[in-house]
Amino acid sequence: MFYLGIDIGKNTHVASLVDDKKKVIFKAFSFPNSINGAESLILKLEAFKNELEIGMEATGHYWLSLYSFLCEKNFTVRVINPVQTDGWRSGIEIRKRKTDIIDSLLIADLLRYGDFVETSLSNEDYLSLRNLSRFRSYLISSIGDLKRKTIALLDQVFPEYASSFSNIFGKTSKEILSNFSTPSDFEDINSDDLSTFLESVSKKNYASKKIDELSKKASSSFGINFCLDSFSLQIKMLIEQISFIQNQVSDVENEIEVLLGKLNSPITTIPGIGSVNAATILGEIGDVNRFSNPSKLVAYAGLDASVSQSGEYESTYNHMSKRGSPYLRRALFQSALRAEFCDPIFSAYYQKKITEGKHHLVATNAVARKLCHTIFAVLTKNEPYQQQS
Repeated sequence: MFYLGIDIGKNTHVASLVDDKKKVIFKAFSFPNSINGAESLILKLEAFKNELEIGMEATGHYWLSLYSFLCEKNFTVRVINPVQTDGWRSGIEIRKRKTDIIDSLLIADLLRYGDFVETSLSNEDYLSLRNLSRFRSYLISSIGDLKRKTIALLDQVFPEYASSFSNIFGKTSKEILSNFSTPSDFEDINSDDLSTFLESVSKKNYASKKIDELSKKASSSFGINFCLDSFSLQIKMLIEQISFIQNQVSDVENEIEVLLGKLNSPITTIPGIGSVNAATILGEIGDVNRFSNPSKLVAYAGLDASVSQSGEYESTYNHMSKRGSPYLRRALFQSALRAEFCDPIFSAYYQKKITEGKHHLVATNAVARKLCHTIFAVLTKNEPYQQQS
């Protein structure tokens, strides 16, 4: 058997081949990240194709094209988490060395040894879920940034505005800000402008009352009174961007629902796990069968405790390793926050940790780990969650 390790780069990849005795067949074969480069690798591997496994790290997005190309050519390709190769490097490298050649040989050796968790991309629907859930996370983060900028601008031009709404990014408030954003805008509203505006809003009576309330506040506003046109333009454009991205989030969530329907996974029967977190968890986990036990799934999520021990000393204050998928870890934590209050089993476990003197976040992390075990059991058996008596 032969094992090819590929160190992935943006423009150039480096490959090294070893046999099952760790003998180097060739090393440092460099080829460009292009169709011609991939074809040159195929020619290099022609003599070994029938007894060959290929390994590469999931480095950014640069590995995807080569992975897709090799799979189409019917090669066996293993995608390895960089965290595992880092651990393998620290275990066998005394000196701190990292080069493309060394990394390609390390990947080949790790592949030969076989003790790694493969990144599962066998099911296109799981990969689509991962892509969409990560994209949704990006969109939500973008909305948060835009909201913070909007608040900062309002605090300068009309600091009293926020006190009129429980949520200044609610539908009526956004409709108002799209038309009026500075105190002078509210003071200068005439009856025709108000009637035109009210015709376009959903909650006419509520909007009318808020406009009247804001007009009164505008007369004694402590906001700045210079550069108002530039501030007004920014606020209106930010509100437009927020609304646009929120519509995109809805479109993404609709597509996620379609994919979840195709997979028909029982994961949403687990307390605390809604469709959005289910998509994230399934997308990040992929095929649950690549984990031999639930503890490995906990470790993959980075929810396992780091260990600090030397000689007879062993730390009693260990933190989460946080070395797994941050998307998976966040989804599990959010689900745990719900599960610990909506399910008697998880709630009792949470309360047990609290009575032991654990902080709320520490207790919730413990619930998230328990949730991992439940997810593993439900997905492995492919059966709905059943509350234990």
